[in-house]
Amino acid sequence: MKLKVSNANSANWRNIIVKSHVPEELKKLEEIAHNIWWVWNYEATELFASLDPVLWRESEHNPVLLLENLSFERMDELANDPLLIREMNKVYDKFRAYVDTKPDAKRPSVAYFSMEYGLSSVLKIYSGGLGVLAGDYLKEASDSNVDLCAVGFLYRYGYFNQSLSMDGQQIANYESQNFGSLPIEAVYDKDGKQLVVAVPYNDYFVYANIWRVNVGRISLYLLDTDNDMNSEYDRPITYKLYGGDWENRIKQEILLGIGGILTLKALGIEKDVYHCNEGHAALINIQRLCDYVESGLTFNQAMEVVRASSLYTVHTPVPAGHDYFDEALFGKYMRGYADKLGLSWEELMDLGRINPGDNGERFCMSTFACKTSQEINGVSKLHGDVSKEMFAPIWKGYYPEESQVGYVTNGIHFPTWSATEWKKLYAKYFDKDFMNDQSNEKIWEAIYDVPDEVIWETRREMKNKLVNYIRRQFREKWLSNQGDPTRIVSLLDKINPNALLIGFGRRFATYKRAHLLFTDLDRLSKIVNNPDYPVQFIFTGKAHPNDAAGQGLIKHIIEISRRPEFLGKIIFLENYDMRLARRLLTGVDIWLNTPTRPLEASGTSGEKALMNGVLNFSVLDGWWLEGYREGAGWALTDKRTYENQDYQDSLDATTIYGVLENEILPLYYARNNKGISKGWIGYIKKSISSIAPHYTMKRQLDDYYDRFYTKLSKRAHSLIANDFSKAKEIVEWKEEVASKWDSIEILSTSVNNESKAQFFAGIPYDVKVVIDEKGLNNAIGVEIVTIQQDIHGKESVYSVKQLDVVKSEESIYTFTTKYEVSNSGSFRVALRMYPKNDQLPHRQDFCYVRWF
Repeated sequence: MKLKVSNANSANWRNIIVKSHVPEELKKLEEIAHNIWWVWNYEATELFASLDPVLWRESEHNPVLLLENLSFERMDELANDPLLIREMNKVYDKFRAYVDTKPDAKRPSVAYFSMEYGLSSVLKIYSGGLGVLAGDYLKEASDSNVDLCAVGFLYRYGYFNQSLSMDGQQIANYESQNFGSLPIEAVYDKDGKQLVVAVPYNDYFVYANIWRVNVGRISLYLLDTDNDMNSEYDRPITYKLYGGDWENRIKQEILLGIGGILTLKALGIEKDVYHCNEGHAALINIQRLCDYVESGLTFNQAMEVVRASSLYTVHTPVPAGHDYFDEALFGKYMRGYADKLGLSWEELMDLGRINPGDNGERFCMSTFACKTSQEINGVSKLHGDVSKEMFAPIWKGYYPEESQVGYVTNGIHFPTWSATEWKKLYAKYFDKDFMNDQSNEKIWEAIYDVPDEVIWETRREMKNKLVNYIRRQFREKWLSNQGDPTRIVSLLDKINPNALLIGFGRRFATYKRAHLLFTDLDRLSKIVNNPDYPVQFIFTGKAHPNDAAGQGLIKHIIEISRRPEFLGKIIFLENYDMRLARRLLTGVDIWLNTPTRPLEASGTSGEKALMNGVLNFSVLDGWWLEGYREGAGWALTDKRTYENQDYQDSLDATTIYGVLENEILPLYYARNNKGISKGWIGYIKKSISSIAPHYTMKRQLDDYYDRFYTKLSKRAHSLIANDFSKAKEIVEWKEEVASKWDSIEILSTSVNNESKAQFFAGIPYDVKVVIDEKGLNNAIGVEIVTIQQDIHGKESVYSVKQLDVVKSEESIYTFTTKYEVSNSGSFRVALRMYPKNDQLPHRQDFCYVRWF
């Protein structure tokens, strides 16, 4: 027999996962690792780092991955280390004492829905500010011990990692997350299998696996469609955050809204208040309406109950930023819900239209959220006013300043964003109850008791940490993708921790105006090359993969940074994430922000910076319009000089250069014999004492309870009590008013003014109106509205004066008041009729208006 050269079949390879065996002595580490609590408790992260400092860095500060990668020998060594065991027990005891505390039953419970959550760079389910805010909110909800749960997505790829080509072009890299190595847990059903929720998509179902992130004391539930039960068209629904086309977007928003409510139902969770964080989650109210209708309520009764327990937070300052869906696409997946609600298809579409009946208008998630939520809020005082204007067309008959839309200015989770060095400083000098009373300005005034030398040294330490981080983290990347190695080495050497460091980090959208600093390169060159006042600018940020203008801006900045006069003076750091943000926000001296006003809804990066003794230099927009204090930072005016944006940009750039040259740099370098700028420390102390207490997440959460949650919960419970009797009573009244509205007659109006066309300031005039309410029994209110115009022709409400009922005979009601205008000038005046009922939360809840 002739021998063959080889004889082998194909291997039947099987994938197996081999994990480290965690000894019983170290099991507590595993439990801590699977609760995001470690993110904001430095004792825990220091404990994990001590297990293997090199592996901790290689694991990118992911304790689950760290434990997975520790060798058997190292595990055994640690299990027999009494010092390590003692430290672990100390941290574990603190952890258990924290998580075992029962939630405060006196405050309403909340279900919170968001498309993204920034909890840690380890868990890539966020892209930027909206997600980081939501993550901070959950952490503070845990710290404040409120009964809150949240719903979002577990993305397979999340948002992209950013790298740069040799010529500075952004490259978007989507890297798959290994769910087994993340600080998450599968949720199991009663049979011990992972919980799966079936979400209806018109004529078929999408199946979502349910996972849980333990955020201290509370749970964040994440839906994941990347499983074999779904088709190749539906598995990608949770692949990417803000990825794909509009069809994928509608699929995502159905999953978040409808699937989110179905998830809570499967878990047996009911809450007092349902909070929709941005319009992406608006369809929670579709499912809630369906559930109430299925239980036996009419659509109107269901809407009364759903609206009373719903809050919608808008983060977008322009209508173009909201999600709109063509009727055909919306109908492809949502048409069946009209039948479930007992509505026609047109009636369902109209819930998402500003102009009901306009078949050319697309379905807007934000409009739907406004119509199905009793309360709506912007995220700063200015943004609240902008949102009143933006949503005013929904409630025709009322002016923006009469809108019910409110605001809560965003804050930040202090324990997450304060560097360990600053937390230790605050713990040493501040009141021991500081963490439970973060909004108390008196406590923060203790910063004045901290010696100047201590603050200066802390700031110096943070700057050195930043520079070392940049040199360690970016050296290899830059050598591989930025060409000439001698230039890279020179650049790294030129990063100077003793220079004034100015940071700029955010999403690269054109309205953020990252280009502003580069308007006059000659003047900028003189500033950065002044040997007496060294200054360096550090930029970072991502542009959306579809935003060519934003990507072009990044490329432009990189090209400038490579010019000889700017080498090492203008630096761009790629792949802005939470780790880089924390290092940058704590390590620079000034945080620069230059948006086009009023397009910065709030912004929170500057709030994070100020907790670390970093000073803000920003446009008076978003939170800084409220936060700015003279002598505690610098501001670009909120007044617009030019309508032409290019002219305005040029003026603002000139202002930035002037403030740097004449105020900031001289102040920073005015050193005493100890090498300290007492003037600079004075700015830091005033910034921390007078601004910081007002921009913590603790204050934000308390504001949501004080302004929205408590009143929503109270009213919702009153409506559903006694088999929804109050809800049914209000709906019956609304339906009667609506049925008779058009038949109501204004029988007469009169004003005791002989000169009909002319009134005199300060003189009261008797106004009388007689109305036949057609049997509504004092259900109508009347008021006289006076409108004025500014020099630009914009109208605003000058005054609103109620008329009182002075006489009634059957259905005939007589209203009177004394009307006067205090100022002379040109005004417009009209009478407005509206339904009145003390049971309504506000006028826009039942927006029937007749002018006459």
